[in-house]
Amino acid sequence: MAAELRQSVPRRAAILRIIRESTVRNQDELVKALHKQGFEATQSSVSRDLRELGVAKAGDHYIPPAEEPLPSNHFSAVTNFVVEVKTAGDALTVVKTTTGTAQSVAVAIDRSDWPEVVGTISGDDTIFVATEDARAQRKLRERLREIFRI
Repeated sequence: MAAELRQSVPRRAAILRIIRESTVRNQDELVKALHKQGFEATQSSVSRDLRELGVAKAGDHYIPPAEEPLPSNHFSAVTNFVVEVKTAGDALTVVKTTTGTAQSVAVAIDRSDWPEVVGTISGDDTIFVATEDARAQRKLRERLREIFRI
């Protein structure tokens, strides 16, 4: 585990440098770019690194996190990505996003640390957000509709 941590810090710095200096469209491209720079990386390690770094995907390419993150507003970079919020049952909220942006919005929801959110699962343009009950679901829906103005 310690060896993995020692490798991940410089690799993560390289990831940020790569996505700031060039257009990277997918994890495979990023793995290849890291290999060219002498880093060992797999799709799963890159996926974990992107998540930990807070890298977002905007449309068809990755974008680095803001240089100075805004801890009080995890949604500042993703406010234009959500197109619809619906409920399904008493504990599942479905968030529809523009294509390729669901993961970025899900990360913002996860980082918000709202007590009503149990967890998220995201795809390409859809996020499932689990809540404990109908009351928590209503609170979540209100928050999301206010943030995304929908």
